[in-house]
Amino acid sequence: MLGALAALLTFQCLGEGISYLFHVPVPGPVIGMLLLFGFIMLRPQTADAIEPTALELLRHLSLLFVPAGVGIMVSAERIRGDAVAVIVSIAVSTTLAIAVAALVTRALMRRQHRDPVAPEAAS
Repeated sequence: MLGALAALLTFQCLGEGISYLFHVPVPGPVIGMLLLFGFIMLRPQTADAIEPTALELLRHLSLLFVPAGVGIMVSAERIRGDAVAVIVSIAVSTTLAIAVAALVTRALMRRQHRDPVAPEAAS
Protein backbone atom coordinates (compact mmCIF):
# COMPACT_ATOMS: atom_id res chain seq x y z
CA MET A 1 0.00 0.00 0.00
CA LEU A 2 2.86 2.38 0.77
CA GLY A 3 4.41 1.87 -2.65
CA ALA A 4 1.11 2.53 -4.42
CA LEU A 5 0.53 5.66 -2.34
CA ALA A 6 4.05 6.84 -3.19
CA ALA A 7 3.34 6.26 -6.89
CA LEU A 8 0.09 8.24 -6.71
CA LEU A 9 1.81 11.11 -4.92
CA THR A 10 4.71 11.01 -7.38
CA PHE A 11 2.37 11.49 -10.31
CA GLN A 12 0.59 14.30 -8.49
CA CYS A 13 3.91 16.01 -7.80
CA LEU A 14 4.96 15.59 -11.42
CA GLY A 15 1.70 17.19 -12.51
CA GLU A 16 2.17 20.06 -10.06
CA GLY A 17 5.71 20.56 -11.32
CA ILE A 18 4.64 20.63 -14.96
CA SER A 19 1.81 23.02 -14.18
CA TYR A 20 4.13 25.34 -12.26
CA LEU A 21 7.10 25.23 -14.65
CA PHE A 22 5.16 25.66 -17.88
CA HIS A 23 2.40 27.90 -16.46
CA VAL A 24 -0.24 25.54 -17.82
CA PRO A 25 -3.79 26.70 -16.94
CA VAL A 26 -4.66 23.17 -15.81
CA PRO A 27 -4.40 22.09 -12.16
CA GLY A 28 -1.38 19.97 -11.34
CA PRO A 29 -3.40 17.02 -10.00
CA VAL A 30 -5.28 16.83 -13.32
CA ILE A 31 -2.01 16.73 -15.23
CA GLY A 32 -0.78 14.09 -12.79
CA MET A 33 -3.86 11.97 -13.42
CA LEU A 34 -3.29 12.21 -17.16
CA LEU A 35 0.32 11.18 -16.69
CA LEU A 36 -0.78 8.26 -14.51
CA PHE A 37 -3.35 7.27 -17.13
CA GLY A 38 -0.68 7.29 -19.83
CA PHE A 39 1.65 5.24 -17.64
CA ILE A 40 -1.10 2.70 -16.95
CA MET A 41 -1.79 2.46 -20.69
CA LEU A 42 1.89 1.63 -21.23
CA ARG A 43 2.12 -0.76 -18.24
CA PRO A 44 -1.33 -2.20 -17.43
CA GLN A 45 0.01 -4.26 -14.51
CA THR A 46 0.51 -0.96 -12.68
CA ALA A 47 -3.26 -0.60 -12.36
CA ASP A 48 -3.44 -3.88 -10.43
CA ALA A 49 -0.81 -2.62 -7.99
CA ILE A 50 -2.43 0.78 -7.45
CA GLU A 51 -6.10 -0.29 -7.43
CA PRO A 52 -6.44 -1.43 -3.77
CA THR A 53 -4.90 1.80 -2.47
CA ALA A 54 -6.98 3.95 -4.83
CA LEU A 55 -10.17 2.17 -3.73
CA GLU A 56 -9.26 2.73 -0.09
CA LEU A 57 -8.71 6.43 -0.76
CA LEU A 58 -12.08 6.60 -2.51
CA ARG A 59 -13.78 5.02 0.50
CA HIS A 60 -12.59 7.96 2.58
CA LEU A 61 -13.02 10.63 -0.09
CA SER A 62 -15.44 12.66 2.02
CA LEU A 63 -12.68 13.31 4.57
CA LEU A 64 -10.58 14.91 1.84
CA PHE A 65 -13.25 17.59 1.36
CA VAL A 66 -13.00 18.79 4.97
CA PRO A 67 -9.94 21.05 4.39
CA ALA A 68 -11.61 22.62 1.35
CA GLY A 69 -14.80 23.24 3.32
CA VAL A 70 -12.87 24.82 6.17
CA GLY A 71 -11.01 27.01 3.67
CA ILE A 72 -14.30 28.21 2.21
CA MET A 73 -15.67 29.00 5.65
CA VAL A 74 -12.53 30.94 6.58
CA SER A 75 -12.63 32.88 3.29
CA ALA A 76 -16.40 33.52 3.35
CA GLU A 77 -15.94 37.23 4.00
CA ARG A 78 -13.66 37.62 0.98
CA ILE A 79 -15.99 35.88 -1.47
CA ARG A 80 -19.22 37.40 -0.16
CA GLY A 81 -19.19 40.07 -2.88
CA ASP A 82 -18.68 37.39 -5.52
CA ALA A 83 -21.45 35.10 -4.29
CA VAL A 84 -23.46 35.34 -7.50
CA ALA A 85 -20.43 34.51 -9.64
CA VAL A 86 -19.55 31.57 -7.40
CA ILE A 87 -23.11 30.19 -7.48
CA VAL A 88 -23.39 30.60 -11.26
CA SER A 89 -20.01 28.97 -11.86
CA ILE A 90 -20.92 26.03 -9.62
CA ALA A 91 -24.29 25.59 -11.37
CA VAL A 92 -22.78 25.83 -14.87
CA SER A 93 -19.85 23.53 -14.15
CA THR A 94 -22.10 20.95 -12.49
CA THR A 95 -24.51 21.03 -15.44
CA LEU A 96 -21.64 20.66 -17.90
CA ALA A 97 -20.11 17.78 -15.93
CA ILE A 98 -23.43 15.92 -15.88
CA ALA A 99 -23.99 16.56 -19.60
CA VAL A 100 -20.49 15.38 -20.57
CA ALA A 101 -20.84 12.27 -18.40
CA ALA A 102 -24.20 11.50 -20.02
CA LEU A 103 -22.83 11.96 -23.54
CA VAL A 104 -19.78 9.81 -22.87
CA THR A 105 -21.95 7.11 -21.30
CA ARG A 106 -24.32 7.16 -24.28
CA ALA A 107 -21.42 6.95 -26.75
CA LEU A 108 -19.83 4.05 -24.87
CA MET A 109 -23.15 2.19 -24.67
CA ARG A 110 -23.71 2.63 -28.42
CA ARG A 111 -20.19 1.40 -29.10
CA GLN A 112 -20.76 -1.61 -26.86
CA HIS A 113 -23.96 -2.52 -28.73
CA ARG A 114 -22.19 -2.20 -32.10
CA ASP A 115 -19.24 -4.36 -31.03
CA PRO A 116 -20.83 -7.49 -29.56
CA VAL A 117 -18.62 -9.72 -27.47
CA ALA A 118 -17.06 -12.51 -29.49
CA PRO A 119 -18.45 -15.96 -28.56
CA GLU A 120 -15.04 -17.30 -27.52
CA ALA A 121 -14.45 -14.27 -25.26
CA ALA A 122 -17.85 -14.68 -23.57
CA SER A 123 -17.17 -18.23 -22.38
